[in-house]
Amino acid sequence: MNTPQSSSQNAVVIGGGIVGVCCALYLQREGHKVTLIDPAAPGDSTAKWSCGQMAVSEVIPLSKPGILMKIPGWLLDQKGPLALRPSALPGILPWFLRFLACARSSKIHEIAEDMARLTQHVYTDYAPLLDACPDKTLLGDRPILEVFDSPAGLAHERPHLELRKQLGFKSEELDGAAIGDLEPALAGKFQHGLMFPDWRAVSDTEGFIAALTESFVHLGGTRLRQSAVKIDENHDRASGVTLADGTRLPADHVVVAAGTGARSFFDSLGVSIPLAGIAGYQAVLPQPGVEIRHSVIYADGGFCFAPMTRGLQIGGTIEFAAPGAEPNFKRAEIIMEKARRVLPQLNTQGMTFGVGYRPFLPDTKPVIDRSPRLNNVIMAFGHGQLGLTLGATTGRLVTDLVAQRAPAQSLTAFSARRFALIGGTA
Repeated sequence: MNTPQSSSQNAVVIGGGIVGVCCALYLQREGHKVTLIDPAAPGDSTAKWSCGQMAVSEVIPLSKPGILMKIPGWLLDQKGPLALRPSALPGILPWFLRFLACARSSKIHEIAEDMARLTQHVYTDYAPLLDACPDKTLLGDRPILEVFDSPAGLAHERPHLELRKQLGFKSEELDGAAIGDLEPALAGKFQHGLMFPDWRAVSDTEGFIAALTESFVHLGGTRLRQSAVKIDENHDRASGVTLADGTRLPADHVVVAAGTGARSFFDSLGVSIPLAGIAGYQAVLPQPGVEIRHSVIYADGGFCFAPMTRGLQIGGTIEFAAPGAEPNFKRAEIIMEKARRVLPQLNTQGMTFGVGYRPFLPDTKPVIDRSPRLNNVIMAFGHGQLGLTLGATTGRLVTDLVAQRAPAQSLTAFSARRFALIGGTA
């Protein structure tokens, strides 16, 4: 733990999801008096509706070679693992053009290397935060599995596995017997798979975030169930944050870690960032009637079986929709149709659906940077599907920026300046 600069420094973190609470915890460890702002209950955030994986080698961007040819299929097949609502296309087209520009092989390697510099520190960065929580079972100790319908699916992954290996990550191929030994419920159903020995899964996505929040409050932090509507200014600095009820919180430092909600602050921050909310649908079965021991990705189905303390969570499908569009829970029903084909004995009694809007940038890298307009405001958003994975690492790096220390990892690749700045250029 670093020596606090000043115990009288006030920090306000906007956003109480996994990234926000980790930023709050690291700032608290630095000695700051921290207030965390979020209108939702602790744990009720985007990461709640995720597969709960510490996906440390998931550094290959979504924009893989050949993705342009798949877009017509996304428009036509609304049952696929990745769908694009036709009504969303005009509004999201500029985002897509940037996204497709990242599909070059050289760009993919560059992005993977940038992301690996962050994910290699995940467990070290989470360790002090989890050590302070009474529950020592928040993070599991089992690896993650991925299964495929045919050898072709596994063959398609091999170039990505080789890149991951070059970056220091591990994977092991599994045959049908090994899959059955690890997951008896899947015995005989899959003959081709992978194990990621350096991945882990949390015991419950909602409970994980809630426990970290409880630890933050127990250690003296304040969490307000409110909406932040404005960053107050004094010349080139933030002086505080105004809440929806008119309350003004003075602040020496402000962190914007609000996922897709960060967009409402872009004018104040002085940035114009193509941040999209991409929907991920999940179903939760409280009494599934089937024992799944590991978090298991079904690659060809486009979803994951994620055992959690609140039940079996099944989901992960992705949908591009227009901002503000109503959730399409038929996507969750499609997941369940596919899941029942694999496990017909699933008990769906009491099943609930949920959706999380992953904050994606076209290059699938987050922004971790200082506001170009307000020099005591730090931005931390755009983590896509890796918010849970990178929460603690982001918290450590944000705290370094607040303290004006040079972070251990270069943040050049995560600068807001790779996009347009208001009143300037990228």
